[in-house]
Amino acid sequence: MNRTTLSLIAGTTALAAVTGFAVLTAPGDAGGETTAKAAAQLPVQRTSLLCPRPSSSDVAETAYTSFTPVTEGTGGEGSAELVAAADESTDKGDKDKGDKDPAGKPVVEPKAPGKPVAGSTDGGDAPALIGAAEGKFAPGWTVQETTEVAAGTGRGLLGVNCTAPDTEFWFPGVSTAAGRTDYVHLTNPDDSAAVVDIELYGKDGALKSTVGEGITVQPRADEPVLLSTLATAKEADLTVHVSVRSGRVAATVQALDDKLGGDWLPAATDPAGSLVLPGIPKDATSVRLVAFAPGETDADLKLRLASPGGPITPAGNETLHVKAGMTASADLGDITRGEAGSLLLTPTGESVPVVAALRVVRGKGANQETAFIPAARPVGARATVTDNRAKGTTLALTAPTRTAEVKITASAGTGGGEATTKTFTIKAGTTQNVDMPAPAGLKGTYALTVEPASGGPVYASRTLESKIDTVPAFTIQTLPDDRGTVAVPEAEQDLSVLQRQR
Repeated sequence: MNRTTLSLIAGTTALAAVTGFAVLTAPGDAGGETTAKAAAQLPVQRTSLLCPRPSSSDVAETAYTSFTPVTEGTGGEGSAELVAAADESTDKGDKDKGDKDPAGKPVVEPKAPGKPVAGSTDGGDAPALIGAAEGKFAPGWTVQETTEVAAGTGRGLLGVNCTAPDTEFWFPGVSTAAGRTDYVHLTNPDDSAAVVDIELYGKDGALKSTVGEGITVQPRADEPVLLSTLATAKEADLTVHVSVRSGRVAATVQALDDKLGGDWLPAATDPAGSLVLPGIPKDATSVRLVAFAPGETDADLKLRLASPGGPITPAGNETLHVKAGMTASADLGDITRGEAGSLLLTPTGESVPVVAALRVVRGKGANQETAFIPAARPVGARATVTDNRAKGTTLALTAPTRTAEVKITASAGTGGGEATTKTFTIKAGTTQNVDMPAPAGLKGTYALTVEPASGGPVYASRTLESKIDTVPAFTIQTLPDDRGTVAVPEAEQDLSVLQRQR
């Protein structure tokens, strides 16, 4: 069950609790027939986010940034907190608000929507965090975890948006090959244990494994699972499927390479016949596509690059055949050739659901770094990304089917500054690295909120760059819809329903 479904259930349950037995009636309905009125879009009242354990490296430096965009109709009350996973104090009614480290000291303390806050921690002992926001802090609540690792396996910039719990996740692009150390982090936000199955699929289908079945994740705890321990096969391109038998978890993969750095690989969007992988950096030196068809039918995909000038078919990689139940890959090289780009996957014939992700490399020789772009959901009504800096921040927008007008707001900074808003037009079939000015008088980092105003669907990603010695360190986050509102049908009290019989 996904987050939208959970939010709708919570919204309608709360509504029924207030009104008694809620039924939908049309004005003047004398015959007892019920007719649904148009549902209202109302702000969600509660949002859950989970941040994985950032790093085991002693030289890791991790920053957390929290932001909630201003949403109409939320009222004046609310709170937000992130607490350490498996911290017994959080189960005993600890009332201190804010994000907390293992000692209970607040890491960040959200003050009001529209104002980002940041905190930091160093070393390899930082725990996973379990968070909840209520009231005015809930709609669109976004937390970014950014870690800089100066040396060792996976050195570079690792960034991830803290995510909501769910029951199913797909991760195309993982590896058990020599030189790669990939973990899937499972975080359980609830007071009862969760039971999880992990399956791995390679070029020839499912990898044999028994230890991936029935993994127990303790209440309010984080469980990192080393993927190479689940199967003996050593393959460079794999797809991981995480399914939850009982309970719910947040799942994210940390992919670390001995030579090419590393980053977080978030879950790809649900299997679909057409996919968008937004925001390949224009200076990418190597791009690799990994795709998987989870059903019983082979998929044939057409590959196009949405460039600033329009769609381009990459020479030598016009199509990709994905066998059912198997992982396929394609080396796209330096596909962007110095321009912004997004990869569009569409069926050549019959539409067959697939999942996909890109591994992107920047730099050359010993100075290479890696990031990942999973297939993403569209921005929808609104999406936000935090921890943007005055330098090294690139926002890419893609309109794959129709021209779109997009409003972008740069918030005030964590240490001060003035918010600014600008509108951009993205032509159909193109990707644009938008020239969004940083907030005036910026101090610290800021949030970017993207809101499509008209036209077709928009997809977005943010690239964050930071030099670590001579390494062009970077990380990429997609911007899916924040699902800050939920459709709630108009209802009115009608206790006579208790007396009706058929």
